[in-house]
Amino acid sequence: MPQLIKGRAVAGDAWTLLRDAVTLADVPAAGPVLVPLALWCAAREPLLARGNVGVWLAPDDAPEALAGDVARLAVIAIDFPQFSDGRGYSTARLLRERYAFHGELRAVGDVQRDQLFYLQQVGFDAFLIRADRRAEDALRGLSDFDGSYAATARDPRPRFRRRIQPPNEA
Repeated sequence: MPQLIKGRAVAGDAWTLLRDAVTLADVPAAGPVLVPLALWCAAREPLLARGNVGVWLAPDDAPEALAGDVARLAVIAIDFPQFSDGRGYSTARLLRERYAFHGELRAVGDVQRDQLFYLQQVGFDAFLIRADRRAEDALRGLSDFDGSYAATARDPRPRFRRRIQPPNEA
């Protein structure tokens, strides 16, 4: 069973990821759910009325489709179908910086320890670890490096500015 890292700790996951949901009939009546973007676009209002709904984006989904909805979503999940597919990094940064999404941004799919430090730099704050990996081991990946030279979604100051200014507290 996949394990969630949230708030720099292993946590329980109350959200159900509905990868194959196509219609509202595929959505359970109760409990928090993450629905595919296509279903969200087709049934936005009934899903909002149901409550406890988030959206998951496939690698080829356009984040601008959620531009008007980010304030109404508590969770957006971005799928990494394989370790080498990095499109989700760009999607996350766009959601945080261009569309001002302030809710939980979750990485799902083939998520492993080696990615966690970089995923948090572009704005992810929750990570659904691959089922065959231990979340406790992956958790250490958040601290593999002491910082980044480039400006990031977490800290937009370049490295030379960070040497003379205290860090932003997230």
